Amino acid sequence: MNQVDYIVVGIGLAGISFCEQLKANNKSFVVFDNASQQSSTVAGGLYNPVVLKRFTPVWKCKEQLNLALSMYAKLEQELQVVLDYKIPVYRKFASLEEQNDWFAASDKPILLEYLSSKIVKNENVSLDAPFGFGEVLETGRIDVKTLMDAYKEDLLKKNLFFETDFEYNSLKVLDDGVAYQSINAKQIVFAEGFGVTKNPYFNNLPLVPAKGELLIIHAPNLKIDYVLKASAFLIPLGADLYIVGATYEWKDLSHAVSASAREELLDKLKKLINCEYEVVNQVAGIRPTVKDRRPLVGRHEIHKNMYVLNGLGTRGVMIGPYVAKQLYNLIENAIPLDIEIDIARFKSKN
Repeated sequence: MNQVDYIVVGIGLAGISFCEQLKANNKSFVVFDNASQQSSTVAGGLYNPVVLKRFTPVWKCKEQLNLALSMYAKLEQELQVVLDYKIPVYRKFASLEEQNDWFAASDKPILLEYLSSKIVKNENVSLDAPFGFGEVLETGRIDVKTLMDAYKEDLLKKNLFFETDFEYNSLKVLDDGVAYQSINAKQIVFAEGFGVTKNPYFNNLPLVPAKGELLIIHAPNLKIDYVLKASAFLIPLGADLYIVGATYEWKDLSHAVSASAREELLDKLKKLINCEYEVVNQVAGIRPTVKDRRPLVGRHEIHKNMYVLNGLGTRGVMIGPYVAKQLYNLIENAIPLDIEIDIARFKSKN
């Protein structure tokens, strides 16, 4: 029997963030992932401390940004890849009223460091934006696919990664941990994303799977070097390529791309840009979302060595490291979780 401190199931943003906590604290672990969940790989990867619909700060944005940017900088060095692309986010204004709302928000102490008080005039003939833009500060994009590919490769080199289905009926719960195949572990953490709906230990959680689709377009005349947020968002990737996203779908939960999502995104794009472009790719994934927009983190009600880390939603690159640290501190240091993310918040309502 191989003995480790942790088994981690799932290696998306949640799983990687938790593994980084384990490495930082010299805990041994192995990871299982069957590559079935694609929400992290199709993520836009943006980190942005402001909710741009309402011009309000993201929950715990300062703490999240500090932890996340530190983790990605460390991983860039260790994995020898570029992950963090600093890039401003421009919010397109639809009216003078929105400009006024922006001015009011940017004057609030909690948002002073994140919202520029200046209106950016549109001087790009390829964009339809007569009311200009507001600039969000402290923003950027994490290349999630590069991160996941490099992280898996690193784990494989160290014989810590098993790309295979996790067979729940082979998991044995022991008095002092768990046993799975030839591995004994003190703890097991499930970070499976949408896959948790098939997990018999945590399938009662109120996870709301939402399919999201993105387009990649080639637009040689667009020439923007910022993320543009309007009814859709545009993220420049370099070489005149841009991500266009994103859709939300709650009925079709397949990983197949759809004509309806393509049409929806192209319709929004037509209202945003007026230059020629070509769609070069379309991707789909299932997001693990929660109705109250907070992650699902915590300990199993009966099995005290079993934990869940899930429901990161659309802000996974920011919130992942924060909730991973919260979970680690619960397990190892008996520090209670934030009430807002603890799965116990749902039990108390039953």
